Amino acid sequence: MDLVEILTRPAGKTLEFKRDLSSPEGVLKTLVAFADTAGGTLLVGVEDHTRNVRGVPYALDVEERIANIVSDSIAPRLLPEIDILPRRRTQVIAIQMHPSAARPHYLKREGAESGAYVRVGSTNRRADAEMLQELRRTARGENYDEQPKVDVDSEAPDFRAASESFKPLRTPRRRDLVTLRLLATQQGHTVPTGGGMLLFGRERERHFPDASIQAGRFDGLDKSRILERAEFRNPPVGAIEDAIAFIEKHSPYSADIGRVRRTDCWNLPPVAVRQAVIYAVAHADYAQRGAPIRISIFDDRLEIENPGLLPFGLTIADLEHGISKLRNRVIGRVFHAFGLIE
Repeated sequence: MDLVEILTRPAGKTLEFKRDLSSPEGVLKTLVAFADTAGGTLLVGVEDHTRNVRGVPYALDVEERIANIVSDSIAPRLLPEIDILPRRRTQVIAIQMHPSAARPHYLKREGAESGAYVRVGSTNRRADAEMLQELRRTARGENYDEQPKVDVDSEAPDFRAASESFKPLRTPRRRDLVTLRLLATQQGHTVPTGGGMLLFGRERERHFPDASIQAGRFDGLDKSRILERAEFRNPPVGAIEDAIAFIEKHSPYSADIGRVRRTDCWNLPPVAVRQAVIYAVAHADYAQRGAPIRISIFDDRLEIENPGLLPFGLTIADLEHGISKLRNRVIGRVFHAFGLIE
């Protein structure tokens, strides 16, 4: 572990600094959040804001204390890697935590339902009930949109709409819908999955009232004055087309003057807009309530936001290296079949 290199980086999702162990509660929360989210490194003996290395006296004793409080205070049990790193005339304790397959971990004192934490930026946030469910699904290797909707029957999806959507490709048979996991078998009965209801459900708004796209064109560089707004509540494929049309309508154009005719050119790269809108829909966390996808168009930029943290185990640095992790497998399979994602 290169301490000099680490000290050049700011605190963030996978890195935190602690001056000492005077507040072990904060250290424990960070380690739980690292294990539950994407892993990380905690340095003890370094000031947070200045990154001034104060060091740790009696480093071997501090190392043993850390191992003991982690073992006594966190469940399921965690085994962090603890190293003593020399720095000039002192030493720093480095605690490295990998993403855990046994998540969610929690502080025993706070209990399983209140003591789990996730990492958001450089902060630790208590995991709410929906987040705990996602942590458990991740540990089991499951996706929210693949789970059977046991409260509805097999006729809840609109098979005519599904057939129309697939028509340019092929006419889907019932077994194709099972293969795509639009339908699943639960206790001997065929029922739609969450993804099946999201994409083709007859009453999708009753089951997913916030699965919509809200779009707005704002005057200037902030949201103080809105010029036009729209909400697209139709099924995802149609909502994507409507949202892109809204962006095209309200985005600035430039003119390319040719020898005879003028050609209007969209200032926003069409490929980037298409990918941003489609992936906002494909990667949204539909287990959350009250959080639609939002598109905001300003004079100088386009902003697209969707609900949910990055999938657990994934960081911004991973994205920059081309590493991807699909949150919604059912939606991903259907979008791939439609040629919407690669």
